[in-house]
Amino acid sequence: MNLLTEQIQTVDNFIWQPFVMPLVLVVVGGLITLATGFVQIRRFPTAVRLALQGAMTRDTDANDGTGTITQFQALSTALASTVGNGNIGGVATAILIGGPGAIFWMWVTAAVGMATKYAEAVLGVHYRVTRETGELASGPMYYITQGIPNKLLGRILSYLFAFFGACAALFGTGNMAQSNTIARTFAEAARTVIGVDVPLWFPGILITTAVGLVLVGGIRRIASVAERLVPAMIILYVFTAGLYILLNLTEVPSVFSLIVSNALNPAAAVGGFAGASVAGVIAAGVSRGVLSNEAGMGSAPIAHGIAKVTHPSEQGVIGIFEVFVDTIVVCSMTAFVILTSGLWTDAAYQGASGDLTAAALSTSVPLAAIVVALCSFLFGFSTLIGWSYYGEKCVEFMFGSRVIRPYRILFTAMILIGSMVSVPLVWAIGTLLNGFMAFPNLIAIVFLIGTVRKLNASYTDNRSK
Repeated sequence: MNLLTEQIQTVDNFIWQPFVMPLVLVVVGGLITLATGFVQIRRFPTAVRLALQGAMTRDTDANDGTGTITQFQALSTALASTVGNGNIGGVATAILIGGPGAIFWMWVTAAVGMATKYAEAVLGVHYRVTRETGELASGPMYYITQGIPNKLLGRILSYLFAFFGACAALFGTGNMAQSNTIARTFAEAARTVIGVDVPLWFPGILITTAVGLVLVGGIRRIASVAERLVPAMIILYVFTAGLYILLNLTEVPSVFSLIVSNALNPAAAVGGFAGASVAGVIAAGVSRGVLSNEAGMGSAPIAHGIAKVTHPSEQGVIGIFEVFVDTIVVCSMTAFVILTSGLWTDAAYQGASGDLTAAALSTSVPLAAIVVALCSFLFGFSTLIGWSYYGEKCVEFMFGSRVIRPYRILFTAMILIGSMVSVPLVWAIGTLLNGFMAFPNLIAIVFLIGTVRKLNASYTDNRSK
């Protein structure tokens, strides 16, 4: 197992070295930013307004236009997949690998990622199709196939995305990484609060059963659960982390300075922290940033693309809000908690993930380990049900609707297995598959930047009339 972990980490380190995937993500996000006139800044007020409006109405008939689910349900499903244990465990592992400077690169990824997510959602709606079952389907596999002029290249890239998307859903951040963090934060809470050592398979069975019950209902049940669960779980976690930060407010300026200063001047080895190179800092921040907000991966347009909207850009601005909440708000709060606590240099937590976040919060907030365990369960549960749909659409694209039921059974089984796998292995698999997913999607977006620009311009014209 150790040899397998090392081999996967070697490939993962190559994919996420600064001049491979991080550079591609920043360049593509930068091109979209310029092509749309900094859409993530200009459209941000609209994004907030539409998100709040959707949260307040919660009416399935509130949106004009055609689609399967409402704008807010699409946002909730996408957020269910992005606001997951990457926000609890992923941020922790980013700091443990790259030090405080990794958070700076996570912010950079989010800044350009908001434009990338806008483009993905716009293309998802614009190129969505109706499957033989009568249901709408969307995602990179469809805008790759229809949008790239060279049909052979389009077919190859679309199947590559669908294959790696299905693998990520089964074995990566959409499945095993979530159940792994849930199990470990549950065990940490049981150990610190009631002094009981709980085996990892026990919380693994709980989350496996809960997800299996939801998957039976398909996308409508997933969206319905997500729109109720996601706002509540985010508020609970932000409140707890916010309370910790208020109690340690005097430390926040120094932590912010530490993050910025270590972005290109990595922290040296201290305590249990082994130190990191500049390349390691960038790789840790960007890989975990993408793991968390999924901008560029191509997963979110599978949900955004079936929303009820009258224009593709209406859903695009919702994608901007999604990245902002996930990374700028939730991930940043986790980072400030961990760095303020000082536990990131403790040798006892160098192999940790979500349990480091739980321990850090517990240094100032009584019973915080229970809250983190609950949030980890809810975050992981929401991500699992969202990613089950993403993977389902990928295998449906490749093999047709007949494989959906066997896929759901396999997906559910992998949840239990993931809860008992080692932390380094499960996160290495997750970030590696994220990179493989992103490549064909980003290539397609480059081909289709002109389409995004035209749709963005037409949305502007319609709003000015």
